[in-house]
Amino acid sequence: MTTEKKKGVSNFYEFHSFLDPGCPITPMGPFRDNIRHFLQECAEVEEYTVEGMPIWCTFLVHKSKGVLIPLYTIEENVKSSVRIFCDHCRCAGWSHHLVSKRKYHLIIPADSEWKNHLDDGVFDDQTHILHGLIHSNGFGHLISLNGIEGGSKYLCGREVMDLWDRICTSFRARKITVEDVSRKHMMDLRLLYGVAYGHTWFGRWGYKFSHGSFGIMEHHYEKAIEMLSSIELDQVIDDFRYISRSNVMKQVIACYRGLSNTPLITVRDIFRFILAVKSCNSVKEKPNVAVPLVRPCSSRYLMRNAAPNKSVGKEKSVRYRKYSNVAASLDSRWPVRRLEFTADVIVEALREKREAIRFGSCGMSRQEARDAARLHIGDTGLIDYVLKSMNNVIIGGYVVRRAVNRATRVLEYTIQELQNCDKPEQEKLPEPFQDYAVNPGADAYTDVLCLYNNLLLSFAKSDELSLAVRIVLDSKQFLKEWPFSDDPNDSLLRFICCILPNSNGLEAVFTKGYPPGEVVEVPLHSTIGDLKIAVESAMRDTYCIMDNLMITDIAGMEQLEDYEVLFGIVQSGSELWVRGFGLDLDSELKNEGGSDNWTVNCRCGARDDDGERMVSCDICEIWQHTRCCGIEDSEVVPPLFVCDACCTSLAPPRAQNSFEFGHYGTAAALVPCASHFGMDLIY
Repeated sequence: MTTEKKKGVSNFYEFHSFLDPGCPITPMGPFRDNIRHFLQECAEVEEYTVEGMPIWCTFLVHKSKGVLIPLYTIEENVKSSVRIFCDHCRCAGWSHHLVSKRKYHLIIPADSEWKNHLDDGVFDDQTHILHGLIHSNGFGHLISLNGIEGGSKYLCGREVMDLWDRICTSFRARKITVEDVSRKHMMDLRLLYGVAYGHTWFGRWGYKFSHGSFGIMEHHYEKAIEMLSSIELDQVIDDFRYISRSNVMKQVIACYRGLSNTPLITVRDIFRFILAVKSCNSVKEKPNVAVPLVRPCSSRYLMRNAAPNKSVGKEKSVRYRKYSNVAASLDSRWPVRRLEFTADVIVEALREKREAIRFGSCGMSRQEARDAARLHIGDTGLIDYVLKSMNNVIIGGYVVRRAVNRATRVLEYTIQELQNCDKPEQEKLPEPFQDYAVNPGADAYTDVLCLYNNLLLSFAKSDELSLAVRIVLDSKQFLKEWPFSDDPNDSLLRFICCILPNSNGLEAVFTKGYPPGEVVEVPLHSTIGDLKIAVESAMRDTYCIMDNLMITDIAGMEQLEDYEVLFGIVQSGSELWVRGFGLDLDSELKNEGGSDNWTVNCRCGARDDDGERMVSCDICEIWQHTRCCGIEDSEVVPPLFVCDACCTSLAPPRAQNSFEFGHYGTAAALVPCASHFGMDLIY
């Protein structure tokens, strides 16, 4: 894409008012047009690229902090990118979406990087203050958000989230997802805020439940929140009579009941009141505002690798981890043994290049490593997934590093013998929970943590309450939707146009569901023929398989001629279904979920990838959650795994009971899934 910047137009804007209505622009079209208008009017193209992709920069002025903040926009052309498919779409339940031609990354780097150029590792960096991705069809994801606790000296999470919401609203995004795995002071905020307010921290900006992991549905989530938030405090005090922490709990509850002007009856009442007290104290004392950390799909891996606050002074030595441990901790739909095999192939390619090239750079770029691995492995999605996780890891007798080559400015993978490096990092165990020498009211954070651990995590004795806590914690995917609307005061007709599945064999593309339609605008007095041309143009501009799309019919208008005027025939704001031909159905760039024909059929009810750790049966190749099969997250997936159904088909039930499966998962799979057990209790 090329845009020409108007001369004399400044790209410096006030942070807190940027993209308020009319400030500085008022985009009116669909997202694919609005983002181009923004880049043309409000951004300056940079003189360098990232992986060959153009970069634009807009400067935001934070007056009270006296800083100039760069907001970068990177246009990623899917056909020339190594990231063809979108893992975030897959985990959000959008595997059926058609592959968009372009992705737009909107990034505010960490404070320390504001004066530096972006490098080729920018898409994998989890330290960004803001990283959002929006596909050219208007569907996108909030990938990363880091405020004060995430290392920023100037921006709190609320300010960054306000900016992100203005960006999405102004550009007319359609749906944005976020995976909420944010934690603060050892508390999962989706549980704390869910009980206190009925929604997550992101709920302040309109993000609502999208779908849960392990087959959890919205009514399960709502019932669990209602059950936990309605626990009565008097019942809590009574139940804690015979527990060692009885006096502590009584003191905390009595303290805040005394401070409140209204009765505190339930758990929701006291959590909401303490959080309000904390907020008031924060305003008076002006401490750093705490910020939730948003992480992408592989949450356990990324939580371990979240960057700490950077301190000025001597830099700590790099520590290394065994890749087998890293692979076991990843939320991957591929078995650990496949991840390890792929990593071994990449290391062997790096070793061969190092032996062949005695002088100069012995590293391999991401694309070179990918091409070398494809000689042995056909699954490009698997290769990309492994490459993304390979940095400062030990594989065999080598340490694999990922860094930017200072001479070429290209991200490269290199290897070094283990004996020439530091010792591998020891796995750190979580610190044991410390009870509190409570001085109620002195520190709201301490009081909240005390109640959180004792009321929500420890107090849930019954199956119903324990299950309710598990359901809330397993609900991580949240979504905000900007409904399609028509402005009756302008001179445009707007439609949502969808391709019918019987268009030239398109049924094969719709096996996992119908993709969303595309927003199309035409002038008020356009004809049916004009609308067909507009639909072709919008679809060709947006989706990879529609470069040669030709629209033949519009459902309900087959008997009308192309020269007839639309006005009076169809109402603006309607959803239209169209037929056509010319789609490239042989392309692998069809669905965001990729071209792999994998099947999920787990006992918890999950029928699609939800981003949780899974294992595939070595006989039927059906994927199931490791947790539902009795394999703990801390355990390595067994080298041979056979599901219950295949065990039953291979051996009579009586003979099956005599097998000694040991650690190989099949016997463990007979254990009822925690997410499924008692699910009827919360219907």
